[in-house]
Amino acid sequence: MKTSDYDSFVQKCAEEQELIQAKFHSDYNINNYENWFYNQATGLLTFSTGNDQINFSYIQIGTFSENTKTWKWSWDNDHTLDNVKDQANVIREFGETSHFPKLTNGYFSSDEYEAWEFTAIALKLTNGIGVYRPVADHLKIFMVIIGLVDNETAENIKSKYVECEEHEYRRRAFVCRHLNHVDKVGFEEAFETFEGMELSLDEDDDFMAWCNECEKVRQQEGEWNKTSMEFADIKLVCEKCYFEMKELNLGT
Repeated sequence: MKTSDYDSFVQKCAEEQELIQAKFHSDYNINNYENWFYNQATGLLTFSTGNDQINFSYIQIGTFSENTKTWKWSWDNDHTLDNVKDQANVIREFGETSHFPKLTNGYFSSDEYEAWEFTAIALKLTNGIGVYRPVADHLKIFMVIIGLVDNETAENIKSKYVECEEHEYRRRAFVCRHLNHVDKVGFEEAFETFEGMELSLDEDDDFMAWCNECEKVRQQEGEWNKTSMEFADIKLVCEKCYFEMKELNLGT
């Protein structure tokens, strides 16, 4: 790698980012909103004022630590969920092809100026529409905004998630009252599942499971009806809890 090759590429990306970001602010005027919120589980970045809101899908590119003065690419960060970092792999792949080590090393000393350069590179390689940098404690989180998500779709996505005391924010799941983290009571599912599988946004497409006793009642009734549903007394849990219960009951 020639340093001049990398430097000229960075400069080009930075110039393009300035133009793209100006258009992004002109189109969406996000600075006029009072609040911002992002969630890795939903992959949504939301700006709001009262009931007025605008939502975007995003990629988490990396984080800069003010404490350690280091940069960490999201693809090298186990605390970043796959759904918001998978697309960042294109940066590492480009770095390998171009022999740009700063795009292939996962973690190293850096500064915020360079973090913005990395984000400009990411913006170009992922064809984003803008960038954003929220702050969480000492970490500055660099994102590329991929596209606008209409509010109806965004609310549908958000409705599929639940806050769990043990596992934080996860996709929702439904189980009968008998399923728990201690006792083996059997595990029947509405459809075959595996952890991390994609689900459609259709209203009925949720993780759903019940125990052996509930299955007996369901078969006796011939369907899910008032009697079988009252016996099951379905409760809301998170996806992680669901698969922990499944592993307890079906694991070897």
